[in-house]
Amino acid sequence: MTTRSKVIALAAVFGLGLAACSEQPQVVRYEQGKYEGKTDARPWEGPVYNGDKAAWEQAMRARVRGQNEYARVE
Repeated sequence: MTTRSKVIALAAVFGLGLAACSEQPQVVRYEQGKYEGKTDARPWEGPVYNGDKAAWEQAMRARVRGQNEYARVE
């Protein structure tokens, strides 16, 4: 390895090390009474069930029944 390639490799390692140590502060600016996050949707309001809560509940019951080992082996 030549001296020039060693200097370039050392500069690259130094640059990567410097970049890794430069974390930006992550501070939340919260104002009382204002929520700026994503609104949560109910599970049955997605495109699969189109707001039909009864169909979602039936699908969840079927899923639980499928995970019951006693019901599966008998």
